[in-house]
Amino acid sequence: MTEHRRIPQTRDDWQALAASLVEQGLQTRAYLDDAFVDAADGATLTTTNPATGERLAEVASCDAADAEAAVAAARRAFDGGEWSRRSPAGRKAVLLKLAELMEAHQHELALLDTLDMGKPVTSSLGDMAGAIGCLRHHAESIDKLYGEVAPTGDDALGLVLREPLGVVASIVPWNFPLMMTAWKIAPALAAGNSVILKPSEKSPLSALRLAGLAREAGLPRGVFQVLPGFGHTVGKALALSMDVDCLAFTGSTGVGKQLMQYAGQSNLKKVFLECGGKSPNLVFADCKDLDKVAEHAAGAIFHNQGEVCIAGSRLLVENSIREAFVDKVLAAAERMQPGDPLDPESFMGAMVDQAQHERVLDYIRRGVEEGATLRVGGEATAVEGKGLFIPPTVFDGVTDAMAIGREEIFGPVLSVFGFDSEEEAVRLANDSDYGLAAGLWSQDIDRIMRVTRRLRSGQVFVNNWADMDQTVPFGGVKQSGNGRDKSHHSLEEYSDLKSVWMTLAP
Repeated sequence: MTEHRRIPQTRDDWQALAASLVEQGLQTRAYLDDAFVDAADGATLTTTNPATGERLAEVASCDAADAEAAVAAARRAFDGGEWSRRSPAGRKAVLLKLAELMEAHQHELALLDTLDMGKPVTSSLGDMAGAIGCLRHHAESIDKLYGEVAPTGDDALGLVLREPLGVVASIVPWNFPLMMTAWKIAPALAAGNSVILKPSEKSPLSALRLAGLAREAGLPRGVFQVLPGFGHTVGKALALSMDVDCLAFTGSTGVGKQLMQYAGQSNLKKVFLECGGKSPNLVFADCKDLDKVAEHAAGAIFHNQGEVCIAGSRLLVENSIREAFVDKVLAAAERMQPGDPLDPESFMGAMVDQAQHERVLDYIRRGVEEGATLRVGGEATAVEGKGLFIPPTVFDGVTDAMAIGREEIFGPVLSVFGFDSEEEAVRLANDSDYGLAAGLWSQDIDRIMRVTRRLRSGQVFVNNWADMDQTVPFGGVKQSGNGRDKSHHSLEEYSDLKSVWMTLAP
């Protein structure tokens, strides 16, 4: 596909680029063993633009036969050693080249994600920056991680080596298609593994384009493959494969549990999960700038249409400021209305598909039925008469017995709780099956340290929401999963330790 030199700035620019991409033809075939091919049985799935309802393409829908072929190719590549035994500096050079190609095509890649799943194009551009940065981070890290020499006497030498796992199957979600892909494949490839990527059936286009760039960057045959298709077909086949060594997944907790069962039913492959969340955002009365905090609290749930695993969907506010603070959140929400995803001014886009649209609306109806107070939003809307849009929706007076206060909705629905004491705030925050993220807003350093330590969460954001970079790990506890993306810790997950003990002659 031709590289687009003109940098799009306006809605018209993005629409023109979209038309050009479609006219040239989108990549719709699976990438298997260094070739773009149809699914073995010829099956396809339809991908649709949720902002307009228009069909984008018919994409190959892979199944067990395709998974078997891809796993065999990945194993041949790994055992052949062209990548797995290449020097860290050699792997680094190829991955940096891939990052350069992604940067050169970032507008095209961002647009594919926006067309495929409905997020605003400015958000997609931010995802591209994150994906490119992730690839560069792990490429630069791999030749700077050393093994270990164990403490021994003069008669022995103990070494601890890190070796790649083998064949890694990465199953990624639809809400941040290419960024989540980078989080999975960058450390796995950097460590020397062969990777099979299964993108969501709701957003496969950017992954297929990435495959072409990976081939151009010089990744050897079979080292990186992309199998679009459904979770219950090709995803299940990869999870049950006796020759897949590791399964890395981001998605719902329910599917994560299924994948762990498949690993147990097959070869006890390693399974790294990043699953759902119902993240609490705690606001104490001692905050200095409540307007700023309210803006962040609204953005924490309405960014990406609320289709975010770490969305701050539970807002816990000290009762002495609750009424005034909720009014400020409502004012912020008014500035975050959905719009055309191709308009750079739009804060929110469309829900990914009809099923998710209906799911979110059903939770809103349940919230009303359960007695929560609907303060704003709550009804489907359209942009220029089209699309699957839901405006920012805020419920007050939520209790932990209500479904909207306990279950992951994955949409722009905020549940507001009140509390009177620090103890109550911590209890409410921890009263959840999930533990992916938590926010804490306070000027009291003693309180910050106390509460941060007591929150049962994989990550805590203090006086910010999700201000992170590649240097810190991302992941949760409890039913939010057990894996970690980003940082050196993710590189560690994609390698095995080998102990070597040498007896030395006297």
